Amino acid sequence: MSLAWLARRLAGVVLTFAVIVAAVFGLLRLAPGGPFDGERALPPEVEANLRAAYHLDEPLPYQFARYVAALAQGDLGPSFRQKDFTVNDLVARGMPVSATLGAGALVLAAGVGLWIGISAGLRPGSRRDALLMSIASLGIALPPVVAAPVLVMVVAVFWQLLPAGGTGGPAHYVLPVLALALPYTAAVARLTRGSVVETLAAPHLLTAAAKGLPQRRVLLRHILPLALLPVLSYLGPMAAGLLAGSVVVEQVFDLPGIGRYFVQGAINRDYTLVMGVTLVYAALVLLFNLAVDLLYGRLDPRIRLAR
Repeated sequence: MSLAWLARRLAGVVLTFAVIVAAVFGLLRLAPGGPFDGERALPPEVEANLRAAYHLDEPLPYQFARYVAALAQGDLGPSFRQKDFTVNDLVARGMPVSATLGAGALVLAAGVGLWIGISAGLRPGSRRDALLMSIASLGIALPPVVAAPVLVMVVAVFWQLLPAGGTGGPAHYVLPVLALALPYTAAVARLTRGSVVETLAAPHLLTAAAKGLPQRRVLLRHILPLALLPVLSYLGPMAAGLLAGSVVVEQVFDLPGIGRYFVQGAINRDYTLVMGVTLVYAALVLLFNLAVDLLYGRLDPRIRLAR
């Protein structure tokens, strides 16, 4: 891997993030309503003082320049509705919950999906292959918005095996992680299965089998490194999907993560809170995609040499 390639990738990440900052800022300002609108209208002089205090009376280019200058110092700004907290405070409070939920779902989806895909792909056309792929198809048909209420109703309410929400302990995260990971587990399984089947037909795999190499060595040294490449490509979109899905899951299971703050900010038209959470999500997705690109070169020497 060359430093020039890494510099180009980092420059692309910074440029993409800058475009996201500008786009989100503009879209929020174009949205109807404002952070100080409510059921009871404020007196004009009070609203004017509030807008001046938060610099909302300035022209949009000045507001944008002020926000970018603060963002460059790591300041996401004050919350317009939760006046005792800054956006940094709210993100810091919600991030551990969201990180636990997302990491658990990512590990579960990748681990179980890889196991199902490899088990099915090593024997294509068998009964095991048909059974596992049928289960995977069922998982794809259950997005988090559907799986979360069903799990609450069946496991928490009817069977009373696990809590229905809250953050009292590890047991409270089981159902949210399962609901969030279910469709992505199925997608990883299908990707892995197809990749394993394709890799098994490669000439060097036929040569390895003809030489009588142990099946375990062939799997670990020759099949998995190539079969994992499509899965790695999917990890970036999967991370974005997990972040977006966590918004729904946190609402259903009453988890105080940043996804829940995002929903509250959107309802209350809290510009800075919505923008701060969106930028945190965007930064995580961009960094995750960069990490995936770096792992590509480790798994496939052809990509590393091309770079």
